[in-house]
Amino acid sequence: MRIAILTFDGFNEIDSFVASYMINRVTRPGWKAEITCPGPVVESGRGVRVHAQQPLEFTAQADAVLVGSGSQSPHLSEDPRILSRLVLDPRRQLLGSQCSGALILAKLGLLEARPICTDLGTRPRLEAAGFHVLEQPFFARGNVATAGGCLSSHYLATWFLWTLAGSSAAEEALAYVAPVGEEREYVARAMGIVGEFIDRPARGTSQTRPSP
Repeated sequence: MRIAILTFDGFNEIDSFVASYMINRVTRPGWKAEITCPGPVVESGRGVRVHAQQPLEFTAQADAVLVGSGSQSPHLSEDPRILSRLVLDPRRQLLGSQCSGALILAKLGLLEARPICTDLGTRPRLEAAGFHVLEQPFFARGNVATAGGCLSSHYLATWFLWTLAGSSAAEEALAYVAPVGEEREYVARAMGIVGEFIDRPARGTSQTRPSP
């Protein structure tokens, strides 16, 4: 199972690193989440430089794709040089966006006819484009999920883990990263929020999950 964590210049470190770390807690053979970038090196909005593990073309092979957010998302979502390199298909992949990453999924036509979650700064752009933005941190329908707010990244990671590796894998990852002494509460809250959307097919379609 291979997961692409899309990471662009201006990226938010929490989005890419929390998801990558949690998803990579799974130690099954062939399981790997990889930082996927348009070039060999990207720099975060706070100056952290990261080397790409995969190019954007890796999205065509990935079983799941998480689109991270960052200050350049509005520009990237209008850049045909970036969009043309992304091959995303919810019929065979899990797709998720964190905060402004929703702009890219929206531009690719992958968020039509569904409510979405995003951050407060991105919300006006999506609403102006006709999308219904929810006042909540996480939503999923079928094989597509969106999360809003930096610290909702563990909900998105939990959804990927639960869907692809099972609830036990999600609980283990959550318990490992939870604040000491708050593990039970932390895990229960995340599993409760995400669990509402597990195995809920898109209306009028049959849901297709990638095979682990």
